[in-house]
Amino acid sequence: MKNRAWSQFCENRWAVAGLIILGIIHAAALFADFLAPYSFSNEERTYSYAPPSKIHFRDEQGSLVPPFVYGAEIKFDEYRRRIYQDKADEKYPLSFFVQGDKYKILGLVPTTIHLFGVKEPGRIYLWGADSRGRDLFSRLLHGARISLSIGILGVAISFSIGLLVGGIAGYYGGKTDDIIMRICEMFMMFPGFYLLLALRAVVPPNFNSIQVYLAIVVILSFIGWASLARVIRGMCLSLREREFVLAAKTMGLSDLRIIIRHILPHTLSYSLIAVMLSIPGYILAESSLSLIGLGIQDPYASWGNLLAEAMGIVQIKFAPWILLPGFFIFITVMCFNVVGDALRDVLDPKTSQ
Repeated sequence: MKNRAWSQFCENRWAVAGLIILGIIHAAALFADFLAPYSFSNEERTYSYAPPSKIHFRDEQGSLVPPFVYGAEIKFDEYRRRIYQDKADEKYPLSFFVQGDKYKILGLVPTTIHLFGVKEPGRIYLWGADSRGRDLFSRLLHGARISLSIGILGVAISFSIGLLVGGIAGYYGGKTDDIIMRICEMFMMFPGFYLLLALRAVVPPNFNSIQVYLAIVVILSFIGWASLARVIRGMCLSLREREFVLAAKTMGLSDLRIIIRHILPHTLSYSLIAVMLSIPGYILAESSLSLIGLGIQDPYASWGNLLAEAMGIVQIKFAPWILLPGFFIFITVMCFNVVGDALRDVLDPKTSQ
């Protein structure tokens, strides 16, 4: 049955492509320190909104040479707009496996090896720079860690709560079920984003970015469990009457063990689909908070606060590469939805028979 489900999933080319893209994005986020030429806080303000660097493979005579980038000469036009021009007399060879810069995170000052880079004072910007002259490619990789991990951790916590609460409500029924379902309805009654803002307002303003990160994970988990609990409760109402549950009761197993070991595993197919379809919502929620300045703060990067650079039409017009965080949010959300829909088609008993 598992082989048949996997083969059906592989027949969906869009789902396979989405799964591959998600794998690449998550792998890039995991190895961001190595793949990114700079740390998330490395800045050079004289290169504000610098365009993507051109990597040259030929010299002035047209001969093939090792890859290099030119130094930048900054000029201003009549509108005081920055114009970046190559300085032919400054060449910075592209080096691989270079010693990384130091930066502080969680009280530590780690250093790492970067896959590529150029020697100072040269700079390389694969996808351009932001307003502070920070490499957008590096910050996108580091920001992916924040945005993706918040989605995964938030879903893991909220779905653990939802599974347990829904399982208890469905197993016991009666007044216990009524009380738990009324609590779930209270959570579901409020619009999610406004409840998110209200809970975020409770977080003390003197929290640093690490504490804000943990607070956002807790907040997203707090508001996301109720809908799953209602569905799991409905499934458990029928599962509690099955023979294997009655056999477990006869053997003297505790109610909690029956719920966790014998009832909830039968909801795994639906839970897996719901997880894949819910992660995009958590990513969008974090991005929304960071976009309006209530989430992760500088110098730490997330896709949401990176996209905040694109709030002005002038910045978009003269530095369109600052829209790249929005592109990655869109691609990631679409891939999760495509993979989730494919899993639903495969694992749905009506279509898998």
